[in-house]
Amino acid sequence: MKLLRYGPSGQEKPGLLDAQGRIRDLSQHVADLGGDALLPESIARLKALDPSTLPEVEGSPRLGACVAGTGKFICIGLNYSDHAAETGATVPPEPIIFMKATSAIVGPNDAIEIPRRSEKTDWEVELGVVIGKTAKYVGEHEAMAHVAGYCVINDVSERAFQAERQGQWTKGKSADTFGPTGPWLVTPDEIADPQALPMWLEVNGHRYQNGSTATMVYGVRYLVSYLSQFMSLQPGDIISTGTPPGVGLGQKPPVYLKRGDVVTLGIQGLGSQRQEVVQA
Repeated sequence: MKLLRYGPSGQEKPGLLDAQGRIRDLSQHVADLGGDALLPESIARLKALDPSTLPEVEGSPRLGACVAGTGKFICIGLNYSDHAAETGATVPPEPIIFMKATSAIVGPNDAIEIPRRSEKTDWEVELGVVIGKTAKYVGEHEAMAHVAGYCVINDVSERAFQAERQGQWTKGKSADTFGPTGPWLVTPDEIADPQALPMWLEVNGHRYQNGSTATMVYGVRYLVSYLSQFMSLQPGDIISTGTPPGVGLGQKPPVYLKRGDVVTLGIQGLGSQRQEVVQA
């Protein structure tokens, strides 16, 4: 099942994508796609619906982030060995964890704003994991039962803020619009193996990233269990699991986003995003 949220920013309604690619409204069945609506029993009720009986949404409305009310936006750094190599870093012995401000979350096709005084705004296509049931001290064998689904994330990053301005990475990751999320929240039954998903990203039609979740160092199952040892994971929390090689920082010479650029990205089975770059 492909769940989504559609409508103007701040006024999104819940919906799903039917087999013909049409948006169907879920407002009569769930208030929004967050919190308790992501619990396994809630997802099961939505799966039991016949999409053809749901109101069809006309036209091509804006898509919002596919999850509402995210409490924690947790990111994993250097989680692809080939990406670590291109940045001159070594694969860490444990996952690198940092937080991205939830105020960075926007729809999959909303504009990316280059922050004021930015020098090095960069891109990162990533697999997003959305929590559907509270996870606290869970083992790897039970971790996947806590996953509501998967989505595409663009972990937009300002490299100068991230690495050259002292402190932790968060301030280079958290500007408004730095977290395009969606278009869909895809339930696990549609994804046979989250560690075998081709992923890509292009800027102005040039493909920079062409990777696969198969090269992740720490996989989804491990990450959910690992993170739950340090903090409880709540329904609606997002884990952004890292990026394959091909980021702007890794180009020779480096390439960064500028006003007027168009970024497109996607992951097999999870849909695609498109963002125009503007100046904040």
